[in-house]
Amino acid sequence: MNSAPAQTASGQSAIGQTATGQTAIGLRGLRKRFGANEVLKGIDLDAKDGEVIAIIGASGSGKSTLLRCIPFLEVADAGEIQVGQERVTLDGGAPGRAARARIQRMRQSLGFVFQSFNLWSHRTVLQNVTEAPIHVQGRPRAEAIAEAEALLEKVGLAEKRNAWPSQLSGGQQQRVAIARALAMRPRALLFDEPTSALDPELVGEVLRVIRGLAEEGRTMLIVTHEMGFARDVCTRGIFLHQGVVEEEGPPEQVFGNPRSERCRRFVTSHLHRNA
Repeated sequence: MNSAPAQTASGQSAIGQTATGQTAIGLRGLRKRFGANEVLKGIDLDAKDGEVIAIIGASGSGKSTLLRCIPFLEVADAGEIQVGQERVTLDGGAPGRAARARIQRMRQSLGFVFQSFNLWSHRTVLQNVTEAPIHVQGRPRAEAIAEAEALLEKVGLAEKRNAWPSQLSGGQQQRVAIARALAMRPRALLFDEPTSALDPELVGEVLRVIRGLAEEGRTMLIVTHEMGFARDVCTRGIFLHQGVVEEEGPPEQVFGNPRSERCRRFVTSHLHRNA
């Protein structure tokens, strides 16, 4: 597949990813409010090709909103969003025609994996994975099916290609959702609490797939409460508190020796809870 970024000798991470220096996702001054509640208060973030960024923080800190604003599942009130070479500036008004076209191209460069799987219940596993490549990207059906079958093999579900989502466990459904995101050949993958809806015994199978993607050099932003996993897999950690970035740095800093006392308490409590 052509979605894995090219690799260089620089930027080596803890588990072998490399960053190319090219910006995959860039955010400047991102703001979002719901009524009187300002959830994001001017977020700046850069994700380079090959980076794995873990976004952590307490419930209500703005993590999921931040992630959902990148593919415009939520429309930010202000700021700038860049995906690859495409860039959209938001000022509170409805995006114009040119901006809407850029947004569509940006969305097709991103794969989003939701908390609750969001598979189409009336489509088989294979159909779930091939739907967007065929009908959104216009790729030939035979090519889309061949790639989907390879992706299902990658996530350990080749034998479930003709199953219905209702016949799968939660962990299996989430692995299908990851294959579906990969089928779009995205420049970056966005994971919003990918294990939060799973029974504890199913968490590991999903985390193993995500870890494998990190080892391939995929660009990923991961919102998660799995602190040990985040520490081991990320190249950079970001701690959000009340809509601002309070701590940012390499995993050994954010998860091992954070400057922020709030970040220290949060990480310590969650590492003990997940131990």
